[in-house]
Amino acid sequence: MKYAELGNSDLKVSRICMGCMGFGDAARGQHSWTVDEASSREIIKRGLELGINFFDTAIGYQSGTSEQYLGRALRDFAKRGEVIIATKFLPRTQEEILKGISGQKHIENMLNTSLKNLGTDYVDLYIYHMWDWQAPIYDILEGLNSAVKAGKARCIGISNCYAWQLAKANALAEKESFAKFVSVQGHYNLIFREEEREMVPYCREENIALTPYSALASGRLARRPHEAATKRETEDGYAKFKYDASASTDRAIIERVAEIAEKRRGSMTEIALAWLLAKSTAPIVGATRLQHVEGAVKAVDLELSENEFAYLEEPYVPHPLAGVMAQNKPENAKQKHVWTTGDQKIGERN
Repeated sequence: MKYAELGNSDLKVSRICMGCMGFGDAARGQHSWTVDEASSREIIKRGLELGINFFDTAIGYQSGTSEQYLGRALRDFAKRGEVIIATKFLPRTQEEILKGISGQKHIENMLNTSLKNLGTDYVDLYIYHMWDWQAPIYDILEGLNSAVKAGKARCIGISNCYAWQLAKANALAEKESFAKFVSVQGHYNLIFREEEREMVPYCREENIALTPYSALASGRLARRPHEAATKRETEDGYAKFKYDASASTDRAIIERVAEIAEKRRGSMTEIALAWLLAKSTAPIVGATRLQHVEGAVKAVDLELSENEFAYLEEPYVPHPLAGVMAQNKPENAKQKHVWTTGDQKIGERN
């Protein structure tokens, strides 16, 4: 495993971040394809053995059970100071807004609940999961700064935002001497490269770490289109929402990934991730089987040639925004989003 500094922070993270969205109680969340705690523990343990020290979860994953599974596994298999735990908080609900709960109070409540789920006194990276159009950014930044000052979060990151939002937030944070965002978690892979328009060059200029999610496009970059579909591919309606509309134009890229993998005598996972590793600090790679994490780790040592980069990138055509960025708009701010805390009660930590 190789390691890198996370942007302007002092966090040293593995080049592969284990995404934990696939862990959690399938009866208590958005997804039917998540794996149970026993399977999650095996995957987490194997990741640790292979040198992964960076784990990403969220309170919105399966009503907090992803956080709970991860927390218990890390307590059993690792020392707290040797792992980097990232989790994310959601915007306020309409119920919270009607009750007059501020963005600051909301962050405090959510972080306390996540810490309880994870069984730890702090997280290394606390991530703003998606922009809250109904909360002033000052309110959010002050709440996050309070979490850092209290020692409950070492650093802060942001996800699913536009480059102008990140620039605006960090400029305000610098002005007010608040903690600044050190990383951005965006939707970025070989068949969805819209982050390259503004976010990628902005982050390069400001030394903000890119930790892209959907690194393998929900498995689409890991197998040819005609190969047998996985349980996730069959049942994940949200992934279909993100990728089905562009499937015909994406096919040429996927076939080129397969072609290079065959020539290299490796896997498509290795090729797709090698491309993304060259573009980012630590791609977030979900795993629901041991082979997923093992394949991801192999990609760290694979270097593509300039000709291979050009060959993989050449067929790409611009895509409309999909997923969270397509849904999370000002006019949709009062609608319920796919990512929710489910049946978990959010409140002060006991």
